[in-house]
Amino acid sequence: MASSLHQLLKEEGFEKGKLLKNQPDDSTALPIYICRGRKSSEITEHKDEKTVIRNGSSLFSSFKPKSDEPVIDEAAIKAVISILGGYTGRYLKDESYRAMVKDKCTSCLLSRRKAGSDGGIFMNMELGIESIDKLVEDRGNKKELRMKLLRNSIRLLSIVASLNCEKSRNGSTCGVPHSHLSACAQLYLSIVYKLEKNHRLSARHLLQVFCDSAFLARTHLLPDLWDHFFLPHLLHLKVWYHKELEHLSNLGNALKETKMKALSKLYNDQMDMGTAMFAMYYKEWLKIGAKVPPVPTVPLPSSSSYGSSRRRSSESHASVSSINRNLYQTVFGAATEWQSMELNHRIRTSIDICRLEAEENEFKYENYNQNKKKTHRRSSSSHIYSTPRTELLPETKKSGHFRFFSCQSRPKGCLVNGKINVRNNSMRNLEHLDLPLSDLSKAIATICSSDVLSDCEIAIRVMTKAWLDSHGDSTIEAALTKAPIIEGVLEVLFASNDDEVMELAILILAEFITRSKVNRQIILNSDPQLEIFLKLLKNSSLFLKAAVLLYLLRPKAKQMISTEWIPLSLRVLEFGEHLQTLYTIRCSPQVAALYFLDQLLTGFNEDRNLENACQVVSLGGLNLLMRNVEFGGVLERNKAALIISCCIRADGSCRHYVADKLNKAALIELMVGNCKDSNGSVIALLTELLCLNRRTQMMKFLNELLRGWGGLNTMHILLACLHKALPEERPLVAALLLQLDLLGDPFRCSVYREEAVEVIIETLDCEKCNDKIQQQSAKALTMLGGRFSYMGEATTESWLLKQAGFHENLEDSFQKKEIGDNFLDEGEEEIENWQKKAAIALLNSGNKRFLAALSNSMAKDIPSLARASLVTIAWMSCFLHLAGDKDFQAMASSILTPRLLESLNSNRVLEERVLATFSLQQIRKSSEYIA
Repeated sequence: MASSLHQLLKEEGFEKGKLLKNQPDDSTALPIYICRGRKSSEITEHKDEKTVIRNGSSLFSSFKPKSDEPVIDEAAIKAVISILGGYTGRYLKDESYRAMVKDKCTSCLLSRRKAGSDGGIFMNMELGIESIDKLVEDRGNKKELRMKLLRNSIRLLSIVASLNCEKSRNGSTCGVPHSHLSACAQLYLSIVYKLEKNHRLSARHLLQVFCDSAFLARTHLLPDLWDHFFLPHLLHLKVWYHKELEHLSNLGNALKETKMKALSKLYNDQMDMGTAMFAMYYKEWLKIGAKVPPVPTVPLPSSSSYGSSRRRSSESHASVSSINRNLYQTVFGAATEWQSMELNHRIRTSIDICRLEAEENEFKYENYNQNKKKTHRRSSSSHIYSTPRTELLPETKKSGHFRFFSCQSRPKGCLVNGKINVRNNSMRNLEHLDLPLSDLSKAIATICSSDVLSDCEIAIRVMTKAWLDSHGDSTIEAALTKAPIIEGVLEVLFASNDDEVMELAILILAEFITRSKVNRQIILNSDPQLEIFLKLLKNSSLFLKAAVLLYLLRPKAKQMISTEWIPLSLRVLEFGEHLQTLYTIRCSPQVAALYFLDQLLTGFNEDRNLENACQVVSLGGLNLLMRNVEFGGVLERNKAALIISCCIRADGSCRHYVADKLNKAALIELMVGNCKDSNGSVIALLTELLCLNRRTQMMKFLNELLRGWGGLNTMHILLACLHKALPEERPLVAALLLQLDLLGDPFRCSVYREEAVEVIIETLDCEKCNDKIQQQSAKALTMLGGRFSYMGEATTESWLLKQAGFHENLEDSFQKKEIGDNFLDEGEEEIENWQKKAAIALLNSGNKRFLAALSNSMAKDIPSLARASLVTIAWMSCFLHLAGDKDFQAMASSILTPRLLESLNSNRVLEERVLATFSLQQIRKSSEYIA
């Protein structure tokens, strides 16, 4: 046994300080939907220009692998570690989660423990867990004590984990399989290394849990992680299983029961095998310097192996798993209350790993009877009871808003060919409804007062059939659209696991919402934090319909406070390209997703908005949003453009990725499509994208924009946009139009340049423009300065201060580094050429009026605009001698010199005085040059 963390690391094949030097090939498979290459490109962006973009991935040609085998992308590895680390990290922060994990391990191990000698195995496990909890609960321990506890935990847990070696893997201790003991030990080893901040090794141990006992890990220990990380690779098995179940449903009861048991065993065995294979696959990813391992192949089981004689068309479909590059949903949050019920269902319908089904049912029955005595029909205060905790299941955290139901329905899958399928059985089944609660009045009474879930589910079916048969009859509508009934339907939605019933509830609620705003408000009041919709959006069968239903409610950001909303909305955006039909309502889930994202990124305070925008970037949402800029309705495309601009403002480094990947023709098409409407969202996005730090990339972007769309002239489209733009948009459109015009000859006048310069002069008039216009005018001047940091912040002023020799006095070391990096950049010559062209165009076209406008805006002393005007004068003064003759120089000096001398007053900030001095020196040099 290793005596130190360092030795343990070496045993695992890791060495501190060792970094990957090779970069990925196209064959590298990503486990998640992530903005690949953007983060890793930040490291090499300033050092190497040989970046190759291919198939949505950023691939680096700077380094060549020593062998032909590709090395895994470091950004992808970090993403995997981050995802897995989220689960172990929660253990350190959440006390209730710690208790739940401990209860899960204890319930599984002790439930099968028999009398006999265990060789101290269970004691080692207990002591190891105890040491970890001490470390977590008391972070203030001395370093020596912490190291001692860490070593002790690792030593004890490693002894337990070693039971799963080749010789003893199939054995047991006191009746508990070694695979179960090892899986629990590996889970806690993962937590230990998370405490030690060894995130890579922590992730490997977490993956080992699924290698040691795939079934236990996926159904009991870590079902939420399995759902989000492994299941997307194995969806073809789930599709196959549900098809087989559908086929068996037509058989007689005796034969059906036998074959369903065999099918369940076969399905679970194959799912376990696939889970273990992918766990090993990702463990290989996390070896330092590892080559790309082969993607696991998990074939479909043969139907004949459980006695099915059906000839399946599905056999013609792909039967092996593949790496899903669009799995951003793997970063979904931790388990919530509905997953507890889903875990219960999975354990019931699968092999009984802990042989506790009978005990669990008895426990639940006793709890129900005890609660039943205390439970009353819903009072006017709507006090509802929540589900009691069982020994096996984690404690649910329902809000206490929904009543206690005595049973849960069996969920039914509806995945077909790997895609979400609109369920038709729900409607067909209603046609043959012949159930005890066939009377509508009984169904209404049941949904309002019964505590038996199965009865309420039947009531949903009866009410839905009555609604369909009524064809809009006002009597039926009046009977069903009462607050107690709507609230009852919501409660069933929250408690039920029957997809068919939940879908019917979604459909009828959608009808209610479109009939009256009152019904909409009843739903929002009943579920103010949208807990029901969070559950529905996590349902792989119903999340698209649930998104449409929620969209009909038009919730506000203040109701969407959970951190899960971003990933859930992105999943809807990715898979919601087809219209969903909810009886008489047809709506695109993507429209709903964009509405949610807009609320989440603009509806909170500034800090929360930026935090949410960063989450969109980190989950790979940019690719989805860029796709939606290209396709869909005009309103949705505008919203997608606006959301992208929010993301860029939150994480400036992603603007380079967007600038490279975004379809520029689609932006021009969108500007044309807006017709009479404002192009504000497109202008906002273009403004952000023009703040690139490399002039070569900027020129590439402008040239691609200039190519236009459909043979139309981009300059003409922008000119038309300038004429109809809102006052606060005009200076930004003018700056964009001028930059495109400057791709040509700066000495040659054009109508586009004249119009653009005229608008800039107008918007510099402080007396005629409000604060918002002034802010945008300052931004337009900043854009024309042409110097930006990698994060998109203007650096023209910093560059000028450096030219004036002021950089030595700058206190901000980070700023000095930023200035230095920018100044020494190999594109410095291109930036100076750009500034020269911009200065010549502005001075020749704007002439005296432009200089006077800059001078006047300085005199008005409006903070942002006055400073931007001073900076503009400073960099333009470097090229003043190129713009005209001696008379022009004299005129420029007469306008600017008095204002610059005023800026030398001691009451001005030091930077302004330095800029004014620098400008005066350049004006003097310019006059001497002409003379």
